[in-house]
Amino acid sequence: MKLDDVKTIGVVGGGVMGGGIGQVMAAHGGFNVVIRDISEEIVEQTKDAIFESKWGLKRAVEVGKMEFDRAREAMDLITVTTDQQALADCDFIIEAVPERLELKQQVFAELDTVVKPDAIFTSNTSGFVIAEIAQNVSEDRKTRFAGMHYSNPVPTMKMCEVIYTQQTSRETIDTVAGVGAQAGKAICMVMDAPGTYGFLLNRIFAAARREADKIVDAGIASREDVDKAMITGRNWPAGFYGNRGGIGKQW
Repeated sequence: MKLDDVKTIGVVGGGVMGGGIGQVMAAHGGFNVVIRDISEEIVEQTKDAIFESKWGLKRAVEVGKMEFDRAREAMDLITVTTDQQALADCDFIIEAVPERLELKQQVFAELDTVVKPDAIFTSNTSGFVIAEIAQNVSEDRKTRFAGMHYSNPVPTMKMCEVIYTQQTSRETIDTVAGVGAQAGKAICMVMDAPGTYGFLLNRIFAAARREADKIVDAGIASREDVDKAMITGRNWPAGFYGNRGGIGKQW
């Protein structure tokens, strides 16, 4: 499937992360978006994340980041539901369920029987091997399977890592990168690697954190001074040891 063929994007898993992904796909990408989760409670949390949160559409209008008419158009493009069948005709799937490998494998095995055969599947995993996540889908689907890792909060963080496996087709790679770029993201291409956890962002940060820990443990500098160096010297919004962002958190 080529970029021009992608009209409707399904997001599997709502909340802050799935809601943020759906928001940028509609507001910046112009795609129809179907977000599906398993309970009405999470559906309501997802709607709140999209419309009412600090990073949501309403706030974007209030602070002048988005025109009112554009926000209204984005709202009209988004459907949030508990019905898995609503994903059946989606052209492109982005999975954003909790970070458990077995759960992701199960979700994709189910989706493989529900979503149309030519749809592209992607996972927003922060680090699992993509080929392992895809192990229970059909061989044909594996050629249309990739990773698509976003950084939280999705509406404001520009990065999107696109991770391709040995089986991912060239057309799929181009389309996944194109979808991310159309939604306003800076695309970082990454080859899937067996036996690893993390792609670019998390692996590099983890290596830096290990070195920071060595410095602190050796008594060379305090945690506070290590953080101060990174915040004031590299313009990081936070260091290694103070309050950090994450799913459901804010910088």
